Amino acid sequence: MADNNEKPGHLARRFQQIAVAIFHAEVEAAGYDLTPVQYAALTVVEAHPAIDQVTLAGLIAYDRTTITGVVDRLVQKGLLQRRANDRDRRVRELLVTDEGRRILGGIEPVVEAAQRIMMRGLTSKESAEFLRLLHKVIKAGNELSRAPLREAVSAAAK
Repeated sequence: MADNNEKPGHLARRFQQIAVAIFHAEVEAAGYDLTPVQYAALTVVEAHPAIDQVTLAGLIAYDRTTITGVVDRLVQKGLLQRRANDRDRRVRELLVTDEGRRILGGIEPVVEAAQRIMMRGLTSKESAEFLRLLHKVIKAGNELSRAPLREAVSAAAK
């Protein structure tokens, strides 16, 4: 029987636990109230204004049924707004508010610091190799996920 510490699933779960704990500690210490998923959603909406929730879920590899709760909390915090789409009134477009942009501007250095803490113990070369290998494994298993990552589609390609 193999030791759990030699199983990639166990190690990935442990790294995720550590990464989330570091993110929360750094963000809270800086006076912000965002989870890693809320941060990811906010940054993606900022990069892709007026996207819908389904597209957002794909771009952050998050379950389509639970993205609503994430968006609801960001709307309640005044960081995102929903508006009806001009072409299809059933579709709600997402936009970052002025407050959301202010939060993103302030939190970015804190998130960068958290990323460095997550990678401590590795040299810069090891860190780059670790990230390269994570990308490779994630790409190979992407379609096996309940919430696969989807590439952004440009407006011209639609």
